[in-house]
Amino acid sequence: MKLTFFGAAREVTGSCYLVEAEGARFLVDCGMFQGGREAREKNRQAFGFDPGTIDFVLLTHAHIDHSGLLPRLVALGFKGSIYTTRATCDLLAVMLPDAGHIQEREAESANYRRFKSRKKAPRHDIAPLYTVEQARTSLKSLKAVGYDQEINPHPVVHCVFRDAGHILGSAIVEVWVGEGARRRKLVFSGDLGQPARPLVRDPTPISDADYLFVESTYGNRLHKSMAETEDELVQVVNDTLFKRGGNLIVPAFAVGRTQDMLYLLADLTRQGRIPKLTVFVDSPMATAATEVTYQHMALLDEETHELMGKHGGRDLFEKLDFVEDAEESKALDRIVGGAVIISASGMCDAGRIKYHLRANLPRNNATLLITGFQAAGTLGRRLVDGATRIRMLGADVAVKAHLVTLGGLSAHADRDALLNWLGHFRAPPKQTFVMHGEAETALGFAALIHEQLGWKTQAPLAGQSVDLD
Repeated sequence: MKLTFFGAAREVTGSCYLVEAEGARFLVDCGMFQGGREAREKNRQAFGFDPGTIDFVLLTHAHIDHSGLLPRLVALGFKGSIYTTRATCDLLAVMLPDAGHIQEREAESANYRRFKSRKKAPRHDIAPLYTVEQARTSLKSLKAVGYDQEINPHPVVHCVFRDAGHILGSAIVEVWVGEGARRRKLVFSGDLGQPARPLVRDPTPISDADYLFVESTYGNRLHKSMAETEDELVQVVNDTLFKRGGNLIVPAFAVGRTQDMLYLLADLTRQGRIPKLTVFVDSPMATAATEVTYQHMALLDEETHELMGKHGGRDLFEKLDFVEDAEESKALDRIVGGAVIISASGMCDAGRIKYHLRANLPRNNATLLITGFQAAGTLGRRLVDGATRIRMLGADVAVKAHLVTLGGLSAHADRDALLNWLGHFRAPPKQTFVMHGEAETALGFAALIHEQLGWKTQAPLAGQSVDLD
């Protein structure tokens, strides 16, 4: 059995692992790299394998860093099926065409810049990584799987998807490869959620594996408690909207974080800790993802059912407006105070959030609320690292707004939650591979697992292959 790591190896994006065993050849995830020019170049490089030789794909969840290169995989010759949960299928129907639209728009902008430059015009235009149509075509390869349902995507491969508690539809994938004495069990954690967080259920405990592949995004730190997070959110809302009279700008992943924020703001209003707010969700994809969430209410926790009820908690807001039209989106930038604007992308690198940042970052009464991980090289990361002036949308923008990081909302398990999840294994895996973490974090968490649990661990390099058994 051979396994090759093509992404999320000592980095946080681009999840993609190739398994070759017993005549089967399959991928776990096929994600896009995120984080600036270097990431864009990685996405354009040829896959380290022939897509036409891949039998099938197992997809842990819908986030683009796990799913975003599926359209490219299909366009370059993949003919098999992509197995994932029903909720993930529904989310991908929204997210992948949107990603294709972004690729088309970025290619168009790049070609326009090259045309306008004084340099000699290039012979060929830059093509998008993939198109909207290619993204829609890739959706035909999806095969929906229920949680806890065994599937057989190949004669020698058996799989079960378990709830990972990360976002709607996210899964831990248990994979059995081979028969009889040659049978081995691989467990891919995907992205694990933090227990006792809004909306989704806690991650499913797993008790055994021959080989384990575990994420480590926050393997070097602890999140704030939910109580501390709520206190901090109450303070930033009151300080920004009512003391300073500014806007609260929230870059949020369209899937997961947007819904988390709506839940928390509604719940804090219900508790009487903040007044009813005027909230704009300015992301067509977030709007569609919220609708998908309501379609899969059975997957959400009991507290969410109680709070959101039949009306999605809308009665707990002064105004809750899901903005679709581009002109309506532009009009939001004329609002000088009193509004919460939740917009994608979560790392500030694309989408409508950039326009809201351009309008609000120079305002010293506004607050930029960071609610999720910001990958190296992204605009969000530069802002978190203290940039006082940024270049965006063709303009130099002064950063005078307040910046607050709300760490307790992460959809990823922190160090102790990861260790607790690992603690359910009855025996050590033969080998544990620590994935999906920046290099220092992944290496440190691998050392911590070895130190505390005595397990054999490693944090593989990108492109590295390992022979199992």
